[in-house]
Amino acid sequence: MTHRLIRTLIPVVVACFVFTLQLQAGTIVAGKPEDLGFSPERLARIHEAVQRHIDAKSLAGAVTMVVRNGRIAHLEGHGLIDLETNRPMPKDAIFRLASMSKPVTAVAVMMMIEEGKLRLTDPVSRFIPEFKTMKVAVPKPGSEAAAAAAGGRGGRGAAPVDIDLVPASREITVRDLLTHGSGLMSGGLGQRASASLAQRAPDDTLATYIPKLGGAVLDFQPGTLWRYSGLAGFDVLGRIVEITSGQPFDRFLKQRLFDPLGMKDTGFALLPDRASRIVPLYRRAAAESARAAGQNGLEKLPDQNGLSSATYFSGAGGLVTTAEDYAQFATMLVNGGELNGKRYLSPRTIELMASNHTGEMAGGQMGMSPRGIGFGLGVQVVEDPVAADRRVSKGAWGWAGAYGTNVHIEPQEKMVTIILMQTSTPALQRDFENAVFQAIVK
Repeated sequence: MTHRLIRTLIPVVVACFVFTLQLQAGTIVAGKPEDLGFSPERLARIHEAVQRHIDAKSLAGAVTMVVRNGRIAHLEGHGLIDLETNRPMPKDAIFRLASMSKPVTAVAVMMMIEEGKLRLTDPVSRFIPEFKTMKVAVPKPGSEAAAAAAGGRGGRGAAPVDIDLVPASREITVRDLLTHGSGLMSGGLGQRASASLAQRAPDDTLATYIPKLGGAVLDFQPGTLWRYSGLAGFDVLGRIVEITSGQPFDRFLKQRLFDPLGMKDTGFALLPDRASRIVPLYRRAAAESARAAGQNGLEKLPDQNGLSSATYFSGAGGLVTTAEDYAQFATMLVNGGELNGKRYLSPRTIELMASNHTGEMAGGQMGMSPRGIGFGLGVQVVEDPVAADRRVSKGAWGWAGAYGTNVHIEPQEKMVTIILMQTSTPALQRDFENAVFQAIVK
């Protein structure tokens, strides 16, 4: 019996040991700032920059992180995780990423491309037939919609009744979705004409919901404009990964990225056993509400779930994570697709992802500078920091989330910078960039 029990337990022990090694292999260790090219005294200005915004009651707290040459130079929690309890912000706080989920989805797509299971030029209908024949909304001549389209980008604010529907000149492709050139639910006339399709049922999954979007009206002819598809485009990409990999999107990410990278707190659901580390979503209250709330001018959002779900895996904005977890992912990217001896993507694929695929079309939108900025496959690319008025290096790339999360991958500096908050404060993102770069001394 003893020998039989030992033979039974050995595979279990080995599996646990291998899993433990996987988690340890993904851990980025701390280094001395001075050994990584930073002035420790100047790095302290990161806290000063964040604290100024906390003192101004713009947000409750944040976590900042800087990794260079594969070592942590800076990791700090600032302010409070919860205004009601006055608990300090822990370094391992869990944040809703919102659109900072998109680079993760883009990497999943690129993994499928490397395996030959899809191409950038593939029409979406190859995987989801409902997208085969789509229509585009155009303003009726002489209508208010036509006047709005002529006076502003994308015809925002115009009434759906003032449109005609014309056939799409071509099908939307995987590249269109990655670069926000599809016209799918990107805030224009077509989205307003398709408003009913945007509503998801509580029990919807990617498999049940995404085919419905094939009936949506596009905002413009595919590939002719850059307009941000905040949710639909990247959720469609998540479904394509499900189809091409044969796995639910959450399981694919867990097995192919999160587990091997050691991202133990990353996923789509707000898990109850981690509730004490989940940062509440706050918004800046109106003056009257702020006085009534007595909470530093901030009040909790009514919906604290955001886009997190245990059943609908939104590749556009549903992930939650910690700064250290996301740093594993971002460091793999700055290393050219490899971390701790395991390769996830090739360097050439990373270069393709971080190249400008849209020319100057994205400039001036979504808070981006009108000059010096391009857009790659799921990420913003800073081609000229001077023209863009940004304190990052040439070729830096990444993306942000609606609640204030932001990542920059800096190939030139072999550096990753991450700031996480749950009240959008763009000025702090720029101040953080400045505080990081003024601390680099070699």
